Amino acid sequence: MHKKHLWIALGVGTTALLAGCAALSPKPDYDALTAEMMKSSFRDRGIATVDRLEQNPANAACSKAAGAELPPATAKAIEAANLKTVKMPSDGQFIGDWKAGEKLAQNGRGMTWNEKSTATSANGGNCYNCHQIGKAELSFGTIGPSLYQYGKLRGVSDPQSAASRPIVEYTWAKLYNSKAFIACSDMPRFGHAGLLDEAQLKNVMALLLDPKSPVNQ
Repeated sequence: MHKKHLWIALGVGTTALLAGCAALSPKPDYDALTAEMMKSSFRDRGIATVDRLEQNPANAACSKAAGAELPPATAKAIEAANLKTVKMPSDGQFIGDWKAGEKLAQNGRGMTWNEKSTATSANGGNCYNCHQIGKAELSFGTIGPSLYQYGKLRGVSDPQSAASRPIVEYTWAKLYNSKAFIACSDMPRFGHAGLLDEAQLKNVMALLLDPKSPVNQ
């Protein structure tokens, strides 16, 4: 056999052998490998514990989708399940103090390993990390939409009125558990996850809906 033809034959044979081996090899379980990597890379430190790595079914489904849209039936099921977790204010009052809400929006503290307290009241909302809220704010995140004039654009002139009730209840539910409306929402589930307590949620509500708030100026 000509030398050139011999090398070609050997190359074809090697390729076929490697392809055969690849076909026989089981596909790696990337989900299991990722989970193992995460568990081996983190450890309990202060109040931050590794149980935070455990995903609930909604987060697991969204992670598995890897940025793609969930099947409509799956998304609707997740949203319906999360909507059932929403608890309205125990006293029926939705609106607190917008000034306290502004402080919460600016506060990014809470739940990190070097925090001293696990109390919900020690947490901030860190809203500016993802949203524009006030017109005067020069630096803000853009992961979420601008919330400037949130209440004004929705026609809320009196958040206590019956006419405003649908927007008020929607806003509360969105803050409480954002996955009730968008299955793979990146927004923290402030009420459902116990990140903010009822009084804090009322203050953020006031920031968004009170006509006197800088949000609505």
